[in-house]
Amino acid sequence: MAKILIVEDEQAISVLLKYNLEKAGYETVCVAQGNKVLPAVEKDTPSLILLDWMLPEISGLELCKIIRNNPDLKNIPIIMLTAKGQEEDKITGLSAGADDYVTKPFSIPELLARIQTNLRRAGNVASAIKKEYVFRDIVLKSNEKKVFRGENYIQLGPTEFRILQLLISNPTQVFSRDEVLKTVWGNSIYVEPRTVDVHIRRLRKALNEFGPDYIRTIRSTGYSLDDHQAEE
Repeated sequence: MAKILIVEDEQAISVLLKYNLEKAGYETVCVAQGNKVLPAVEKDTPSLILLDWMLPEISGLELCKIIRNNPDLKNIPIIMLTAKGQEEDKITGLSAGADDYVTKPFSIPELLARIQTNLRRAGNVASAIKKEYVFRDIVLKSNEKKVFRGENYIQLGPTEFRILQLLISNPTQVFSRDEVLKTVWGNSIYVEPRTVDVHIRRLRKALNEFGPDYIRTIRSTGYSLDDHQAEE
């Protein structure tokens, strides 16, 4: 059963959406304040988010940008609900990362159709995403968030896991520190480029406990995963 996160501060609209979505067979979670959205997304992992633009604390527009810049959340479909109906508003919403844009007042049958379309599209994208990556004796299982080296389970932090996923999904390709930062941390968070080096060292230490070093450091350039001897 698909789970829909309803982000709406007008109680009457929230109740209306909850009733009709559950009648249509969806599970729902309701949030009324912007600052409670990210905790709800991380806790409940919704299949789709209905996101009001005008919210207390943090606007829907800002939340949309934050979600899109989070590697763990960025693939969740977002339909923006708003009274802002001008063309430039729609362009702004879509540019922030919304997959669809519905203006108030809206038709419930049309909204349900849009939800179904976006869920189907997201399902097609998810099915095309590789679930397991292998490089020599290193195996990364993306759905289970697990890494193995031979028969050994490797305990990685979430940042090290995302760095390894980037490297192992593009073997031999060299990524600069800026490219790693953009992919792993996103554009909205300021992180010193040298922070990448710290997490690479942690990743290397964890992996190399059970085998040779496949993470290659290219001086003044970046990192890659290949068979060449790592440069210190």
